[in-house]
Amino acid sequence: MKTFYGRANPTTGALDWVEESEEYDYHQEIARSCYADMLHDHDRNKKYYEGIRAAVTRVKARGEKVIVLDIGTGTGLLSMMAVTAGADFCYAVEVFKPMAEAAQCIVEKNGFSDKIKIINKHSTDVTVGPDGDMQVKANVLITELFDTELIGEGALPSYEHAHQNLMQDRCEAVPHRATVYAQLVESELLWSWAQLQPVEVEGARLVPPPAVGRCAGAHAVCDIQLSQVSPASFTPLGPVCTMFTVDFSKPVSSAFQAHSSQFVAQSSGRAQVVLSWWDLDMDPSGSIVCTMAPSWTYQEPKMAPWRDHWMQSVYFLPVESQVTEGEELSLMVCHDDYSLWYSLQRGSQTEAPPSRPCCTCQAHLVWTRPRFGELNDRRRTESYISALRSVLREDSVCLSVSDGSLLPVFAHMLGAKKVPSINLLSQRAFYAHMNAKEAEMCRVMLASPVQISVLMGEPYFSTSLLPWHSLFFWYCRTALAGLLRPNASILPRAASLHMVAVEFQDLWRIRAPCGTCEGFDVTPMDEMVQRSLDFHESREAEPHPLWEYPCRALTQSTAAMTFDFTQCLPQQPISTQGSLSFIREGRCHGVALWMEYHLTDDITVSAGLTGPINEQGDCEWSRHRKQGVYFFGSPWEISGDGRAAVSYSFTFEPSLGDIRMDFTVTSQ
Repeated sequence: MKTFYGRANPTTGALDWVEESEEYDYHQEIARSCYADMLHDHDRNKKYYEGIRAAVTRVKARGEKVIVLDIGTGTGLLSMMAVTAGADFCYAVEVFKPMAEAAQCIVEKNGFSDKIKIINKHSTDVTVGPDGDMQVKANVLITELFDTELIGEGALPSYEHAHQNLMQDRCEAVPHRATVYAQLVESELLWSWAQLQPVEVEGARLVPPPAVGRCAGAHAVCDIQLSQVSPASFTPLGPVCTMFTVDFSKPVSSAFQAHSSQFVAQSSGRAQVVLSWWDLDMDPSGSIVCTMAPSWTYQEPKMAPWRDHWMQSVYFLPVESQVTEGEELSLMVCHDDYSLWYSLQRGSQTEAPPSRPCCTCQAHLVWTRPRFGELNDRRRTESYISALRSVLREDSVCLSVSDGSLLPVFAHMLGAKKVPSINLLSQRAFYAHMNAKEAEMCRVMLASPVQISVLMGEPYFSTSLLPWHSLFFWYCRTALAGLLRPNASILPRAASLHMVAVEFQDLWRIRAPCGTCEGFDVTPMDEMVQRSLDFHESREAEPHPLWEYPCRALTQSTAAMTFDFTQCLPQQPISTQGSLSFIREGRCHGVALWMEYHLTDDITVSAGLTGPINEQGDCEWSRHRKQGVYFFGSPWEISGDGRAAVSYSFTFEPSLGDIRMDFTVTSQ
């Protein structure tokens, strides 16, 4: 059965009613999941397997039957490991129905149906007893309930309930223990993601309002691939501190807790940011360790395992403060049942734990952390100021079309006569459907007795997911045509969609089938994911911040499409096609896509590559915007002799606000 869904179109600004299968959300959830990433994480799998074997051995040594409870079983992999290690029976709990069904298929395919029971419930709803989901309580608890912040997926409440209701006393747990680490650093790069910095415009210093500077910011963790943040980008002010440990083999509390670690500052600087990660000890002795530490903590960084399901965390202190080398400091971490936050204290004095920080200035509710970084990018800001300077006149009336942009402020400081602006965060649809009468109302609302001489945008819109969603600017420009002077300047004048075929160092794992994992056949999961990809997602690109995911360019980059903002939106589709020869040897996993904005004839701002590709094909990507990635169904082995090419076709449908794309690899 099909159902009509109302969906906000990020490109047109309209509310589209589309007919989709009632299973659309279900398939999208599966297609966008990263189950494959976890199964490709050999280090994780190996450590879990070793920990499970050790736990089963300890219980058997006590003369007990081994009854396992596996919470969040996913594919059933850990339960199959437990049975193979000698467990007598496993109760495998999985709340997500499609995954539970896949786990059932996998368990049957591997011949474990008589030893593993799949329970499609949340663990807190599981019952124990003759008529319950579990006949008896378990004595081995296996879980994989963790996220980058360790507790963000509700691990503590789940453990708390399991120990109270589902586990025997003196049970074993895999993992046995988790330890959270943190390091205080100064980092201009990372701090630029948290607070708006002053800007120089025509010799005047533009300073953020005091309310913004005093604001503690958003409380949510910033999870990133910290291995891709060079140690040259920050200065450690103290050692890596052990903040707290959770023993999962004993009753766990989800109540508020605070922990402190004292240390002596090893450098002078501004205390701004806390870098954090955690380890899992799979056994009580701590001899089987799975660590999330970034690669630069390793003696050989290339030996660090890659994983995307668990990364590292960046926390921003409520205020930056100066510390002096040799000063006694105390780093405090607080946590409730789902999140952590940090604060810095001086000396040995003990202060009351701070409450969880929250935004009071509204800016952190409007701007994401990458958006803060974008607004603080001096080189990018100078590009926009230079472009504005080239088009502004004393009588200029400027209108800004972007979400939460500083362009109106820059235009005012550069001498524009009037700079009206509409907050598109709440009025996107207003522009998209403006007729002549509504345009006149807009003129009154903008209090502008003359027509607009400069229409400007970055463009940036908070609802954009893929690079070309920023073409909403073109729709706004078209709707505002009646308000523009005949010789009005449009900034940017145009945008171009760029592409390059790439080999990913690691990101390919999130879309690669697993087949066999640690000796177990998990193809039913591969088939489930592929069905969902084929349902819709495999024909689309997906957004990824490529600065976190290294890749090599196997072709040159090219501008595949250009959009002329000086003209109104065309009525007919725009199509283009071509091909790019492979010039480097490698395994091609797909195509990277991004937008570049041509502010003037000689000033361009890229939301993708920030510099030329080097001879080895290494790419440097913007940290501010996500790029699009179109994954091939399977990788292509490329010789790099120029005889193979990737052919492409793009079609932009103005009525739909979408870009249809297709790629094929051909050889001569």
